[in-house]
Amino acid sequence: MNPVELRDRLRGLFAFPVTPFTDSGEADLRRYRDHLAFMIAHRPAALFVCGGTGEFFSLRLAEYRALVEAAVEEAAGALPVIAGGGYGVSLAAEFAQAAEEAGADGILLMPPYLVQAEQAGLYEHYRRVAAATRLGVIVYQRDNAIFAPSTAARLAEIPNLIGFKDGHGDMERLGRIVHTVGGRLAYMNGMPTAELSAQAFQGLGVASYSSAVFNFVPEISLAFYNALLNQDSRLLHGLLENFYRPLAELRDRRKGYAISLIKAGVNLAGPSVGAVRPPLLDLTGDELTELKSIIEKGRSLARADRGSADLRF
Repeated sequence: MNPVELRDRLRGLFAFPVTPFTDSGEADLRRYRDHLAFMIAHRPAALFVCGGTGEFFSLRLAEYRALVEAAVEEAAGALPVIAGGGYGVSLAAEFAQAAEEAGADGILLMPPYLVQAEQAGLYEHYRRVAAATRLGVIVYQRDNAIFAPSTAARLAEIPNLIGFKDGHGDMERLGRIVHTVGGRLAYMNGMPTAELSAQAFQGLGVASYSSAVFNFVPEISLAFYNALLNQDSRLLHGLLENFYRPLAELRDRRKGYAISLIKAGVNLAGPSVGAVRPPLLDLTGDELTELKSIIEKGRSLARADRGSADLRF
C-alpha cells in the first residue's frame, strides 16, 4: 500500500494490540497471533502493532520484526498494519526499515528519546526517519514532541509523511494545525482512553481514534464509536459514566497503568497474554476485581443497546 492510499484509509476506529509475553518474559508469538485474530474478526479500521499499548519501548529489534511480520500475515491484506517506531534518529530508522521488510503498511513514529528539542530539530528528526523508509509515516504528538502549526505544515510536505496522531490534547493547538495543514494529513485522536475526549476531537473534524479497550471489549468499543457517529447522546453518556470514566480513574491510580490496565483486561476477558514487562507493574488483586466489575457494567450497556436496536429494526 503506497503512502497516499494509506492516508486515505486511515479513517475510523483503530485497534492497538498488546504484546503477549511468556512466563519467562519472552514475546509469545502463538498467543500474539491468536489475539490478533480475535481483534481482526471485529473489523477495526487498522491495526497499530508494537505501539505504546504493545510495549514498544521494551522490545528488542528481532522481537519487533517477528511481531510485525506475524501481524502482517494475520491481517492478510484485509486491513492496514502500522508498526510503532521511535528512539533517536538511527534507531528509529532501523525500526522503520525492519517494519518495511516485515511487510507493514506504515509507521507510527513516537517522540524522540528523552530529549527536548526546538521545532527545527523535531522537523529534522522526522524528516530523516521518513527518508529512511518508503512506508507512510504518522507522527505522534505527545510528551516532548509538540508541534507548532508551521512545523506540522512543513512535515506535511514530506511525500511519505501522511498522518498526525494527537496525544497532547490541546484543542486550540490541534485546531490550528488542522486548519493550517488541511487534508494533506490524516488526523487521529491518540489520547489515553481516547473515548473520553472523542466528542471534543470530533468537534474539530477528527472522528478517528485509537481504542485500547478494543483489546478486550471490542463490543463496547464499537458501540461507543457508532454512538459517536450517530450522535446517540444517551448511549454515549451511559458508557462514559459507567465504563470509561471509572476505567480512567483506575488507570490513573498508578503510573504505567494505561498499559497494565489493558493487559489485565485481556487476561480477564479471554486467554492470558501474560504480564507486563518492567518497569511497568501489574494490577493488584483488588484492582482486578474492580476492573471486572467495570467491564461487566460496560458490557451490560452494550448488550442493552443491541437489544433496543434489534427492536427498532
